[in-house]
Amino acid sequence: MRGAGAWAPLCLLLVAAAQHSRPQLSERPVFTCGGILTGESGFIGSEGFPGVYPPNSKCTWKITVPEGKVVVLNFRFIDLESDNLCRYDFVDVYNGHANGQRIGRFCGTFRPGALVSSGNKMMVQMISDANTAGNGFMAMFSAAEPNERGDQYCGGLLERPSGSFKTPNWPDRDYPAGVTCVWHIVAPKNQLIEVTFEKFDVERDNYCRYDYVAVFNGGEINDAERIGKYCGDSPPAPIVSERNELLIQFLSDLSLTADGFIGHYKFRPKKLPTTTALPVTTTFLATTSLKPTVALCQQKCRRSGTLESNYCSSNFVLAGTVITTIPRGGSLHATVSIINIYKEGNLAIQQAGKNMSAKVIVVCKQCPLLRRGLNYIIMGQVGEDGRGKIMPNSFIMMFKTKNQKLLDALKNKQC
Repeated sequence: MRGAGAWAPLCLLLVAAAQHSRPQLSERPVFTCGGILTGESGFIGSEGFPGVYPPNSKCTWKITVPEGKVVVLNFRFIDLESDNLCRYDFVDVYNGHANGQRIGRFCGTFRPGALVSSGNKMMVQMISDANTAGNGFMAMFSAAEPNERGDQYCGGLLERPSGSFKTPNWPDRDYPAGVTCVWHIVAPKNQLIEVTFEKFDVERDNYCRYDYVAVFNGGEINDAERIGKYCGDSPPAPIVSERNELLIQFLSDLSLTADGFIGHYKFRPKKLPTTTALPVTTTFLATTSLKPTVALCQQKCRRSGTLESNYCSSNFVLAGTVITTIPRGGSLHATVSIINIYKEGNLAIQQAGKNMSAKVIVVCKQCPLLRRGLNYIIMGQVGEDGRGKIMPNSFIMMFKTKNQKLLDALKNKQC
């Protein structure tokens, strides 16, 4: 990306930016750390672009277009430190100027499609850590009429009790390349959101790396809150939110496209026990229904069997590094950066460049104990949401290079 070949298009971008922003002053614009931008269109870029961006910086650009219009942001170039979770250097894009919904987070060299705000304000923020690796980014913003969004853009805030969402051009033709859509569904506080896909056809890939639909609990694109990531031509199973907010993101890259999808959502009350008994009895039944899980987590933490004896009974087998751990209730939600995968099953795997990761839930957070930064061999089952499910008797052990030969042999085993 940073070789000689990359500079030719870069130069063309800079000339275009210069002609657009201040042709009478210089041949190329000077990009500073953040700023306030108003008007029908303009350019923003990382500090010092196209030079390497500085370390330990936080730059914020606030964009305002004329009242009654929406902001459309197109990245012309992006080259930030690459990480599959965008933890180190990244660009965040938000609706509005303060406390707005995050539309997306981007890093590496992947150029997203057009990003569209729901109103006339948008905020862009770039953060870098102590180590920088890249030439930053440059993007153009422009104003558009909200009713122009139909064919080219998509997404928005959905607050009615039921409704639909679909890819641009549906059902007449394939969705376009280079599109990013985010639907933010908000229900009343005491309700949940159920989503079903009627038709679904998104470019197929084993790891959904190119075009995909991702669904998140809450109002932000937050990897820890991701319910699932989907592609191919099989509609995902119905999805129910954990809370009263859900975010649906659709992204297409700059190559192959497909028919797209149409999905429907509806609000529904939080599940009540299916009993007509008095409230006292209801409470008792709800409490006793939790006992098996409590009892499960009170057992001694002891794995049973060996690598060989657990291989066939496990839905997935991988070696990986635990990179995030989030306690949630009595369980632990972890993200594992994959060193090697020996049995994939229906585990949902995320890929960014050469980095692959997967989500696992340790049902009893202390058993087995997963520590961040350590390498493990993990075997387990997979839930309907594509996340690995680790029970107290699941086979987990520290991963050492001496295990590699045995695991490679097991990979070829016929179960």
